Amino acid sequence: MPVSARVYEVELKCRAEHGAVRERLDTAGATRRRAVTQRDVYYDAPHRDFAETDEAFRLRREEVVDGIASEPVSKLTYKGPLVEAESKTRAEHETLVDDGTEARAIVEALGFEPAAVVEKERTFFELNGYTVTLDSVSGLGEFVEIETTVETDEAIPAARNRARELLETLGVDPDENIRTSYLGLLFEAGAADETLDAPE
Repeated sequence: MPVSARVYEVELKCRAEHGAVRERLDTAGATRRRAVTQRDVYYDAPHRDFAETDEAFRLRREEVVDGIASEPVSKLTYKGPLVEAESKTRAEHETLVDDGTEARAIVEALGFEPAAVVEKERTFFELNGYTVTLDSVSGLGEFVEIETTVETDEAIPAARNRARELLETLGVDPDENIRTSYLGLLFEAGAADETLDAPE
């Protein structure tokens, strides 16, 4: 069975006050898509240390709070190591799962252990072919992310440079880009939620 093609997620992330960014999004003609809440359970692997290899494996539960009504969805995601110093670009594989509870049971039966939880409120916009996300992360505050996907590593620099230009359009300094994940930031702040038995 063939393995799916690799996709690179080219992403820049900065701290930003949402009110000012929303005004710039309106001025730039961005399209607001939806608002969601997300609860991400991150796992440690039984066969290697993800903190050392700079990888991530998570189970996400997402609920739409403003947009096209839908049932909550669950997704399994693997993210590879960062591939460059200028952005948060990684190889990524993601799939929907029908039953998040059963998916969690399978993952944990294979020896993966829950490590931490990240909870976010997110509002998504589209702007010039990029997804702009306003994130409010429990324990961390407000951020803006801008991202797109490319299929080859040769396409990464152009995608990243365009993302930098769009951040400037939104009044955000791309040189303030944060390459550390929300999970990593929570651990750095000593605020990672490890109460993993809370209801999902």
